[in-house]
Amino acid sequence: MRLPRDVSGAALAEQLESFGYSVTRQKGSHIRITTLKNGEHHLTVPNHDPLRLGTLSGILKAVADHAGISKDEVAEKLFG
Repeated sequence: MRLPRDVSGAALAEQLESFGYSVTRQKGSHIRITTLKNGEHHLTVPNHDPLRLGTLSGILKAVADHAGISKDEVAEKLFG
């Protein structure tokens, strides 16, 4: 699936709530999100608008690896 080019960090952090992530803190221009599903997992999302494609791809890959699914499945659920 082709990734969208206009996703902001704040919007992505909100969308990742469907995977059990919630915002635990924000310092400057970075948002820290955490999930307790499948064990504790933390991610740092830059609060940029828009996120660079490599950054977005890396975050989706980290979510997919933790959830045990493919990056494309994560992207489809979030942006499908």
